[in-house]
Amino acid sequence: MSILVNEDTRIMVQGITGHQGSFNAIQMQKFGSKVVAGTSPGKGGSEVNGIKVFNTVKEAMKEDPNATFISVAAPYVLDAAKEAMYSGIDLIYILTEKVPYQDTMKIVSLASKLGKKVVGPNGPGVTSPFTCKLGIMPNQIFKKGNVGVISRSGTLTYEIVNLITTNGLGESTVVGLGGDPVTGMNYIDALEEFKKDDQTDAVAMVGEIGGTAEEEAAEYIKDRFNKPVVSYITGRSAPPGKRMGHAGAIISRGKGTAESKVKALEDAGVSVASYPYEIPSLLKEVLK
Repeated sequence: MSILVNEDTRIMVQGITGHQGSFNAIQMQKFGSKVVAGTSPGKGGSEVNGIKVFNTVKEAMKEDPNATFISVAAPYVLDAAKEAMYSGIDLIYILTEKVPYQDTMKIVSLASKLGKKVVGPNGPGVTSPFTCKLGIMPNQIFKKGNVGVISRSGTLTYEIVNLITTNGLGESTVVGLGGDPVTGMNYIDALEEFKKDDQTDAVAMVGEIGGTAEEEAAEYIKDRFNKPVVSYITGRSAPPGKRMGHAGAIISRGKGTAESKVKALEDAGVSVASYPYEIPSLLKEVLK
């Protein structure tokens, strides 16, 4: 099994004729994903590497997509997500960064109301090795296995996955939540999915400074999660109040520090690595 995506996932790319949309549509195809349609207003009737392009989502629905990859300019993401959800798309992945927070909150609220799932914005998506990739993660770093990965950081996701793979382990599904202060899925949402997944025997959780998502996840792990979790928190050397890369990676009033996150996770029984390269050995230990 896997979570969120599987061999039945049929992907539509909104904004497929743009640079990011076309490039990543082709990369998803190479991974083995079923990319069945794309949208680009005014360019309906054209193709991108054999993928039919439609003017609207309503027209693209004739190809029966059930997931979408949104790669449009930030001011148009809200409309794109609404169009997809109201057309019946169940899984919404948003690549775009700098989406206005109010728009993201509207998207998340509507998704909750309609029973849809949102991944992102500003994240690398979801990948189940050799089954389906919905997003931008590099094709070559994966190996099928029993480790679920959840991360807020795109580049660090790739590093951790590559370390897991090169150390003889493998991944069940990798979920990139996105680095914005407001995102769709959070750690707890992903952990609940992994809890139900028979293929996942352990979870690697990659966090960073800013916000309280990791502390909240620690409470969930402590009380309600029945599989081993290992973790790495980046940003330990960040000065107080310093934003480090992601919009969500900012410490304020003593909250969201690496130290507070590490303590909360360790109190929940999570093994926390000091450096990324320690993750594989911690996984091997908990999987004994």
